[in-house]
Amino acid sequence: MPVLPRLIAHADWSSNAKKRWICLAELDHQGSYRVRVPKTVGNPQSLFTELLKQADGGNVFAGFDFPIGLPSAYAEKIQIRDFRSLLPELGHGVWADFFEVARERDEIGPLRPFYPMTPGKKAGVRKQNHLLKALQAKSIEDLLRECEKSTDTRAAASSLFWTLGAKQVGKAAIVGWRDVLIPALQNSKVDVAIWPFDGSLFDLLSNHKITVAETYPAEACLHLCMSPPGSGWSKTNQADRASQGKHIRNWLCSRKVHAESQLLKMIGAGFGPSKDSEDPFDAFVGLLSMLEVVLGHRPPGDPCIKQVRSIEGWILGQSWTG
Repeated sequence: MPVLPRLIAHADWSSNAKKRWICLAELDHQGSYRVRVPKTVGNPQSLFTELLKQADGGNVFAGFDFPIGLPSAYAEKIQIRDFRSLLPELGHGVWADFFEVARERDEIGPLRPFYPMTPGKKAGVRKQNHLLKALQAKSIEDLLRECEKSTDTRAAASSLFWTLGAKQVGKAAIVGWRDVLIPALQNSKVDVAIWPFDGSLFDLLSNHKITVAETYPAEACLHLCMSPPGSGWSKTNQADRASQGKHIRNWLCSRKVHAESQLLKMIGAGFGPSKDSEDPFDAFVGLLSMLEVVLGHRPPGDPCIKQVRSIEGWILGQSWTG
């Protein structure tokens, strides 16, 4: 029987601190999980310290809604064979400019791959073609990891390096790597493992104080028997979020996971009318997807192809057919 994490945390991430939300589930003495109301993250650099305190000596499973890994086509061109060993080097030495988002097309390069910093004064000034040419990619799909490509049940995610538009994830990944993951990896007092680079999920949960995994809320919704976001409903619409409450309540009952009474009210109210209410909703559904995996109702998706396991990474719970 795998060791159950004392604390499970899922963070819906953003480059904007006000849009970073986290939802926690705590293992009680009866062996059931109790889910708390989502809250804003706070200081990202002290996040793991705070989670360990809340786990009270137990282990932590932390999920983040930002990419963890590199597209294999990009990694091959710069001769990177192991993302996990590269990660602590980013932002230093030859990688000093890695996290500096290029403002102009002539600033883009293998060691500075994120673009653009701003949309530009005129529409269409910043083009994906600028990024493709600088990184020697034939199409934007070349800059997608395998787990980000479209599936039979959802659309493709956005490329890590393209930092423009509502679906862009690159700037959030920069904050997550630079301010959360790298400081933890550089701190000898923090026992942190990153799935799938450091091993299979349940081995990591059994042998490390903190295990980190990548999540994707659009994928997480599917794990809770919702239809894909954008297919008949929108995560940005309060009434649509409320309409998904039946799936959430059915899931909570079937898995014997307990939610705080205030959280149950939030579910019924679609997490409120604010245009930013999508963020705590995403933090919550991502957490339930993690619980679905931890409780053994869904395989984690441990990849079997070496380049995915060592370079690209994988989205937790996404079906693996490689």
